[in-house]
Amino acid sequence: MIVDSDLAALYGVSTKRLNEQVRRNADRFPADFLLELSNQDLTALRSQNATLNKGRGGHRKYRPMAFTEHGAIMAATVLNSARAAQMTIYVVRAFVKMRESLIVHTQLARELATLKGRVDTLDSDTRKQFVRPSHHPEH
Repeated sequence: MIVDSDLAALYGVSTKRLNEQVRRNADRFPADFLLELSNQDLTALRSQNATLNKGRGGHRKYRPMAFTEHGAIMAATVLNSARAAQMTIYVVRAFVKMRESLIVHTQLARELATLKGRVDTLDSDTRKQFVRPSHHPEH
């Protein structure tokens, strides 16, 4: 997922303009393309980004929206700008890389669970060989 302010920056428009276009074309953004962040999500987002913008525009009228890969591409179509069209390629590639990374991590987790299961079936003397000895720093 990508937050509206980040997507707007990629597409070279203001967050306000992006959100206006999304609201005007709400029928193009089903629930699996876009979601409005909850207050809890917003709090977590603010805590990750330690500061808020100061001055005019530092506080938002609407809660932020988060776009899925398909929502980000649809946003480019409603913005109808050359920059948005160019950036869809970047967005698609970024989501593909994220998906590939998730697949690799899932495969590694599966393999690790299989190995752990095999070690658990060994007798206790053999299993001790797999236990990492604790290292005590010498003074």
